[in-house]
Amino acid sequence: MFLLAGLGNPGMEYVFTRHNVGFRVIDELARRCAVRLRENPGETMLAQASLAGKPVILARPLTYMNRSGVAISALMRRFSVEDEQLLIFYDDMDLPLGRLRLRPGGGSGGHRGMESIIALLATDNFPRLRFGVGREGLTEEEGVASYVLTPFSEAEEQVVQKAVALAADATELMLRQGIEAAMNKYNAKDKKQELKEKIEKTEDKCQESADRTE
Repeated sequence: MFLLAGLGNPGMEYVFTRHNVGFRVIDELARRCAVRLRENPGETMLAQASLAGKPVILARPLTYMNRSGVAISALMRRFSVEDEQLLIFYDDMDLPLGRLRLRPGGGSGGHRGMESIIALLATDNFPRLRFGVGREGLTEEEGVASYVLTPFSEAEEQVVQKAVALAADATELMLRQGIEAAMNKYNAKDKKQELKEKIEKTEDKCQESADRTE
């Protein structure tokens, strides 16, 4: 059983804000599974379904972002979910808009929802998919807290919708073939990283050629 949980804030006023992209990925997965999330004990909206041939729980905590760990830890106990069977979707300002980063573990990066989950699970060794919301438009006067609670512009919304679909695709591939396969396909790389990897591959080939001629 896999627990797929998106982070966000409950309430119509938050639906299209940057902080709620995690909820939107869960909604897309629910649409693909043809299920409807319903409110359950433990301050969550959830649905049980089958995705990519695997039994899954789709969840949206109703605890507000800073208390996400309360709902997630309760669900893990209720359904006996292991750490490696948990996948959290959440927004990341340090990634450009629409860029995805799937990882098997790691710190919170200052994200309050992830800080809450890590604290209550007493581990950061669980998969997560960071969804880039960027920093363009952020001002010192506005501050981070206000910025993540603002809605996307019309142009940004088009990028977000495509990235939500890609995040769902990455989730399906992870369930079918494992997290490494999904990371290799969907973790977008910047040009410097791509160039570095090309150079490393070229160097490896040159070394193999030199070894064969010795």
